[in-house]
Amino acid sequence: MNRFIVGVLLLTSISLSQKALANRESPPMSVYSSVEVDPFITYEEVKERINKVAKQLALDYKSQEIVIVMIMKGALCLAVDLIRAISFPCTIEYMQTSSYGMKGECRGGLEIKGVEALDLESKNVLLVDDIFDSGNTLSQVHQALAKKNPKSLKSLVLVSRNVSRDIDYRPDYVLFNIEEDGFIVGCGFDYKEHYRGLKDVYLLKDLEAISDF
Repeated sequence: MNRFIVGVLLLTSISLSQKALANRESPPMSVYSSVEVDPFITYEEVKERINKVAKQLALDYKSQEIVIVMIMKGALCLAVDLIRAISFPCTIEYMQTSSYGMKGECRGGLEIKGVEALDLESKNVLLVDDIFDSGNTLSQVHQALAKKNPKSLKSLVLVSRNVSRDIDYRPDYVLFNIEEDGFIVGCGFDYKEHYRGLKDVYLLKDLEAISDF
């Protein structure tokens, strides 16, 4: 079998594998617990907003290269889909913050890790996070990154909750604004490190139903 035929067969196999992954349905909440709840935001809606904001980014940055800095672990799924949708040069870096314990309870002070290793001087930086709630995490990370002397520094979040805040800072790009209360899981959001892998976004009103974790 010559190299051309082998190449065609390999490309066909890869294409079929990608289609199978794309068509794979998100596992229901019942896979993870006894909770039965419909998606709050579907993955299709997320992809639609990501594609839309990717086009806006191309216009705003005039297709200049950007550095995406994702806040781990919540922004992981969003950042992966975003770099796939962006049509101009970009690189990706990561950092980590911690303010919630394994019990899902707020621990108070924010710990920021990884900023010292980032080379952002004179670069266009896009900070990516999962949620803008109180705003303390994103605003403090923004301040930390600003000290790295980037050419520009903007931020993007998957979800912003419409609540009163004690800070003036706001993200530059928001995919979804929500009014609802509750704990969000899926598409990178977690509860005690579980549920991140759900493709859809779920809003949980009753955390007692998943207290087995």
